[in-house]
Amino acid sequence: MILYEYPFNERIRTYLRLQHLFNRLGQLMARTDAVDHHFALTTVFEIVEVASRSELKSDLLKDLERLRQIYNGYLGNPAISERALDDVITQLDDHFEALNQVSGKIGQSLSDNDFLMALRSRAVIPAGACEFDLPAYHAWQHQAAASRKQDLVQWVEPFGPLAQALKLLLQILRESGNSQKVMATAGQLQQNLSQGRSYQLLRLKIDDTLGITPEIGCNRFLLVIHMMRQQRNGKLVPTTDDVPFEITLCT
Repeated sequence: MILYEYPFNERIRTYLRLQHLFNRLGQLMARTDAVDHHFALTTVFEIVEVASRSELKSDLLKDLERLRQIYNGYLGNPAISERALDDVITQLDDHFEALNQVSGKIGQSLSDNDFLMALRSRAVIPAGACEFDLPAYHAWQHQAAASRKQDLVQWVEPFGPLAQALKLLLQILRESGNSQKVMATAGQLQQNLSQGRSYQLLRLKIDDTLGITPEIGCNRFLLVIHMMRQQRNGKLVPTTDDVPFEITLCT
């Protein structure tokens, strides 16, 4: 099964982009080759770019506080496990405090690192990080893998509160929806969305053996999905086949 996620608003779109970058960064940092650590650093620069949004931190804090109030309202409900509820509330409290203690823009401390800033300015140029342009970086790439990993861990540490808060928020969001199996009749599905509910994320699972790619469009009132097939030249064309898939609307 292939999972597709579609955000209903710009805030969730930013959250998903950042989590994608953090997941990539974790995979690259775990490897040992210098080329992997190079792309780990370029990923760090992408995170800095996305995280530089002035409203990002306040949005995250508001979402954490909103969820904290919701879960506090469940206290004393006999239908809900008190231990599980306390665990979620504790995590929300911890991530709120950790993120709230971050001063200034997230990752701003990296701007004081001349070594990283020199690499960042050259990394946008094709082959701009060659040894004749950045000999110090060339030397760093020849250090032992353990030494490079140690530097990477130190450089990404300021992003820890952001990464952990995002992970918890998106986990709770993904678990908020109920999945249902549906059919795209003749390759299309059009579904009215419940008024009075504010959806934030669409999750769609489709059998990878079908060779189908969904094109998703939605607003707060209507969801439209077109099923597409990829031709040999790479072009996507609509299919008229009935396509079964699973859909989850998360609030």
